[in-house]
Amino acid sequence: MKKILTLFYTFFKIGMFTFGGGYAMIALLKNEFTVRKQWLTEDEFLDMVSIAESTPGPVSINSATYIGLRTAGVPGALTATTAVCIPSILSIYLISLYFDRFLSITYIQYALDGIQACVIYLIFSASFSMLKGIVKDRFYIIILAAVSIGILACSLMAVPVSMALCILACGMAGVLKYILFEKEASEK
Repeated sequence: MKKILTLFYTFFKIGMFTFGGGYAMIALLKNEFTVRKQWLTEDEFLDMVSIAESTPGPVSINSATYIGLRTAGVPGALTATTAVCIPSILSIYLISLYFDRFLSITYIQYALDGIQACVIYLIFSASFSMLKGIVKDRFYIIILAAVSIGILACSLMAVPVSMALCILACGMAGVLKYILFEKEASEK
């Protein structure tokens, strides 16, 4: 029961103070669950991010569900998912009641501008942290470079690109690498 309450409190707090969606939340999740609570190792955290990004739905909800399930089973998954959603639901509900008046407040606009800068930092921070955790071999470096160059080129040329297709292509490249190289080595 204590772990369920801890999950609820932790994800409620993360949901309350995370602006910018799941990517901004990744840095907070990493700190909370790999450093402070040590419920996940670095590798398990990277796996969680991969799973949360690859499955349908918001990264924040998928991450909460995964960590909740991993630490306290189905009750943990339900608790963490509910807790991370409550602050957003309440915020959107309150904002929707006074939306026009809310956006016309000058200080709100300034606050949102400041929050945007912080969100960009959180996303970059999480990205660099995950980059340090990946295996440093040629295959991963080639995949990372190809995806980075491809997405940057598409962005500069204003060509829409599906992140789902990028994830699927990289997953297929990993499976192909396993079939061609790893499977042979493990059979010897």
